Amino acid sequence: MIFIVDSGSTKCDWLAIDSSGKQLLDKQRTTGMNPAILSPAKLEATIRKNPVLIANKNIVTHVFFYGAGCGTEKPRLMLDTVLSMFFPNAKVDVKEDTYAAVYATVGHTHEPAVVCIMGTGSNCSYFDGDNVHQRVASLGYSVMDDASGNYFGRRLIRDYYFKHMPDFLRVSLAEKYNMDSDFIKFNLYKQPNPNAYLAKFAEFMFLNKDSEYIHELIKSGIREFAKNMIFQFKDELNEIPVHFAGSIAYFSQDEIKEVADEMGFRVGVFERRPIEGLVRYHVASMNSAS
Repeated sequence: MIFIVDSGSTKCDWLAIDSSGKQLLDKQRTTGMNPAILSPAKLEATIRKNPVLIANKNIVTHVFFYGAGCGTEKPRLMLDTVLSMFFPNAKVDVKEDTYAAVYATVGHTHEPAVVCIMGTGSNCSYFDGDNVHQRVASLGYSVMDDASGNYFGRRLIRDYYFKHMPDFLRVSLAEKYNMDSDFIKFNLYKQPNPNAYLAKFAEFMFLNKDSEYIHELIKSGIREFAKNMIFQFKDELNEIPVHFAGSIAYFSQDEIKEVADEMGFRVGVFERRPIEGLVRYHVASMNSAS
């Protein structure tokens, strides 16, 4: 049994397949397993809450884990240790979520591309066909993550309190979410995963995309992301497409294409759930190796 795992800060999907790609179990979901935020004990506790993972832990032969927070060595190795102890007979391979986005969008062809992630967080890399390159180190949700779920959540909360959004949207936002200031501050400063809390507000955008305010909010975030992230690779953009992975990107396709036309880059593939592309990638890799 092979587990392919795609983890953000909000949620983590576990897909069990055999070497032919046949799905062996229903897809399992745990809360996000970001080792840059969570301790080893909390990571292990997250896995142990799922009875299916516990029941199959001794028959798993490989775990391919792609996750947010796995881009630096210390948290990556820490998560590797947690997974190796939980799945004692498995070979564990932990990579940052950038590689999930690359493998899911580029596929087994390994054609060069700029690959963007827009989910709870955001990032952008250049894939040269073999290796992933980043020219700006990510400083996380509080400083970077333009055009991500937590970015748009922060923008919506600010615009609500500064009264920069239309009144009818302020009413709708307060009906859908608890906008009490003490409640918001409690979740931002006293609870774990404030980035995931902020990202929950992003759903509001996609329920109100017919609003000009929302349309422009999305485009302004994408412009900022393009300026700061995509155009790190300005020279490469002349020759290669820009792929996008993640739910924020998937539901913002129209706005991304508009900004791409404005700023002069070529949009490629959209992949809402990288785990589906990862299955295709790993099956192709296993078949080519056999």
